[in-house]
Amino acid sequence: MSLICSLSNEVPEQPVLSPVSGCIYEKRLIIKYLRESPNDPITGQPLTEEQLIEVKVTPLGKPKPPSATSIPAILKMLQDEWDACMLHSFTLRQQLQTARQELSHVMYQHDAACRVIARLNKEVTAAREALATLKPQAGISQPTAMQYTNDQSIPTIHHGGGDASQAGANASEGMTEEIIQKLQDKASVLTQLRKQRGKHVPEGLTTVDEMKSFRCSATHTALHSASNPGILALDISSKNSSIVITGGNDRQAVVFNRDSEQVVATLKGHQKKVTHVIHHFEEDIAVTASADSSIRVWHIPSAQCLKVLKAHDSAITGLSLHPTGDYVLSSATDNYWALSDLRTGKLITKVQDSTSQRGLTCAQFHPDGIIFGVGTQDSVIKIWDLKECNNVADFPGHAGSINTIAFSENGYYLATAAEDASIKLWDLRKLRNFKTITLEDRYEIRDLVFDQSGMYLGVAGTDVRVYQAKQWDLLKVFNDHTAVATGIRFGSNAKYIASSSIDRSLKFYERLSQE
Repeated sequence: MSLICSLSNEVPEQPVLSPVSGCIYEKRLIIKYLRESPNDPITGQPLTEEQLIEVKVTPLGKPKPPSATSIPAILKMLQDEWDACMLHSFTLRQQLQTARQELSHVMYQHDAACRVIARLNKEVTAAREALATLKPQAGISQPTAMQYTNDQSIPTIHHGGGDASQAGANASEGMTEEIIQKLQDKASVLTQLRKQRGKHVPEGLTTVDEMKSFRCSATHTALHSASNPGILALDISSKNSSIVITGGNDRQAVVFNRDSEQVVATLKGHQKKVTHVIHHFEEDIAVTASADSSIRVWHIPSAQCLKVLKAHDSAITGLSLHPTGDYVLSSATDNYWALSDLRTGKLITKVQDSTSQRGLTCAQFHPDGIIFGVGTQDSVIKIWDLKECNNVADFPGHAGSINTIAFSENGYYLATAAEDASIKLWDLRKLRNFKTITLEDRYEIRDLVFDQSGMYLGVAGTDVRVYQAKQWDLLKVFNDHTAVATGIRFGSNAKYIASSSIDRSLKFYERLSQE
């Protein structure tokens, strides 16, 4: 068995043993090393030349060196250089090992620092949102009640009334004769107007050929926080189609002006993600619903929360504004639907769907406001009479939970979508399914909407697409989003389309001028 020098990795001519580390060294190499550093090269412990133990081995036979020439001197010089090279190589290996250990330690410290910074940023964001929620209450010395009417775009605040929005959460007032008469009068007016509109196509409505030439004209990705990305809800103002409102995973709702490309207001107050947003038909008021089980009413110009409606004890799954603009319909996973007064914040009625075992998933008023539909996790769409609070019709046929429903503005058609990657069209006059649009396998549908004329049906999900009503032909597919689209709305006269997505973007589609 041959011995190997721990410094040069060569067979030593004069092997010596270090009692400190137990390693074998070439005697001349270790002596040179000890003259520079009196420590064992391997362990770093003190070591002297006297401590070295010579190892008795059979000497290697070497040719006798020639004498009286310069060759021995050359060989001696080469030997010294070789020894120096071996020592330097060993020193470099040690330094490399030390550098690796130090780098590993520094990287660990950097990772720990990044984690601490991320946690602190999250705590700061939560504290700011909590502060924003408390600010409106800090300036009020006593409980207040906020009241506003159809003629007032800015609410008036007076003292001494108590918090009606919280009081209404505990008890419902019921469907009074006054409310029922108001609903009936509005329905009669809307029915008559619809009959008049149905006789002709609205002037200025986008044609089918123009719709086919729509392209993505603008993309906005900075409306919501990037730390918790995703836009979950979308709506467009009927009064001013340049005003768009979105709700996101970041627990905020954002009001955006499409023309100026500026944020009009940021509505902060919800404790969980905002899942539904509605812009009032005539007033600068927004209604938002969240997974925190609350519905909030906002005054957009001041970004102030006017009312907090606590009609449910679980996450809100559906939100719809009555055509009168005074009442809001909501559904939740607790199997209840509720009607609340937008003006007073009080709960009018709350009804449990006893036939549904797994919760409600969406809710939408019929354009007349007398009936409304709700979707269930049991694959059934239920039609309710608002005045009588009775379930008047059921539409089975889907497979999987109902994701979204939409009534056509003509009042005759209902579009529904579920987890079965299909869209079903229902005739409300005959109470039957007359058309089923089957999409690609695993196609996900998040939102359905008819335009104001009832001529187009928009679909948001795996992509964004538009169908022509009555013929139900596919007109256009937009694949601009990089994630699932969550919302779709038409601008006035379908002049443009807006869509939102989990990819944190709000996109607009229209017919570009050069076309």
